[in-house]
Amino acid sequence: MTRSPYELSTPAEVLARLHPRLSTYFGPIPPGHVGRGEGVFDVVGTPRRWLWPVLAWFARDAVLFPVWERHVPFTVENRPARVGRGPVVQEAQIAVRAHRTFRFRSGSRTMVDAITAGPEGLVDHLGRRGRVSALLRAEVDAHGPDAGALRLVSTRVSFRALGRELRLPERIAPRVTLVERFDDEADVQRVSLVLSAPVVGTLYRYEGAFRYEIAPDTGRG
Repeated sequence: MTRSPYELSTPAEVLARLHPRLSTYFGPIPPGHVGRGEGVFDVVGTPRRWLWPVLAWFARDAVLFPVWERHVPFTVENRPARVGRGPVVQEAQIAVRAHRTFRFRSGSRTMVDAITAGPEGLVDHLGRRGRVSALLRAEVDAHGPDAGALRLVSTRVSFRALGRELRLPERIAPRVTLVERFDDEADVQRVSLVLSAPVVGTLYRYEGAFRYEIAPDTGRG
């Protein structure tokens, strides 16, 4: 991978405002290498237990989990990949596939997604099958408390069913907001994700900190 999906879909002047330590995370992963991180999430999930049956359905495809826990150790592995919607290899797009493994009290669970550079911008394909996808807008503030942080905000959410892509109407579509920033004082990368919906509010979230590096791929992932 010579350029990452973030570099392929985000204007250079936006990425130039990134904190230097985040360039490793959002840059290309060299051949024969993998990005690995380890840290702790302060919170994961939702205390709204009436949502848990729905989350249990998403858990089958490694998207979200019916939990509400604090101080959850986790690891992340980012690997270069190619994903596509069509049956021919030529349609496959450059991607970074991430596996985030949460060590819950009940056992370990892994969240899977793949980031690609689509014609309209960054697209996050969620789960093992990628049936849910979100078109993301990338923003980086030059000033203020989040200066240098990358903020990804969903502008469209789609479901793939029976070979068709079904776009959710904006008035009911959930909204994903992901912020990645680097904390110089603690020397850690901090991440915060919030999934919300109109009227209902926050449906799911996680936030925490980790350390990350690009290392030779030993094939353990």
